[in-house]
Parts: sequence; structure tokens; C-alpha cells
Amino acid sequence: MGSIRKLKKQIDSKVYEIISDCFTFTEIHPDSKPDDVSGIISDAVNFRNDLMQRVNNPDPAGDPKGVKAHYQLINRDLSSGVDKLCERLSSVTKKKKK
Repeated sequence: MGSIRKLKKQIDSKVYEIISDCFTFTEIHPDSKPDDVSGIISDAVNFRNDLMQRVNNPDPAGDPKGVKAHYQLINRDLSSGVDKLCERLSSVTKKKKK
């Protein structure tokens, strides 16, 4: 695993990429339901804030293996959370095509 700084940058870049995709979708399709996309954006912001909170507050026990496992779990949660947000945006896109 890399540094905590790199993990924070990774969290920001992946979540902001999803938010950017949401804004791009609303610009391309202004007549679609903005509530679905704004819900995805707010969930992405909450997801980012939750991950940052977890990164900034590791387990106070200070066990090196426990701390490493803590950050690995955050990294896995980042990947799965980003996938879920992308799937939600894809489902909104599919609804628009129909």
C-alpha cells in the first residue's frame, strides 16, 4: 500500500470523476430527471466524506498490522463504492435511452 496522502488523492480523484460524469450527463440531457443525478452526486459526496473520515481516524490501538488492514479495507471500500455509483449512473443513462 502507498502513503496516506496518495490514498486521499485517489479517493478525491475517483469520486470527483463520478461527480464530473454526473454533471456532464445533466449538461447533455437537460430534459432528464435531475433528481436521480443529484441523488448520485450527494451520495458520492457523502461517500467521499465517510472515506476521508476513516482515513484520518485509524484504529487508536496502533497495531501496525491492524492499521495496514484498516487502510486496505478503505481501499477495497473505495473500489466497491465507486463501482456502485457508476452502476447507478449507468442505470439513469439507460432509463434516458428508453
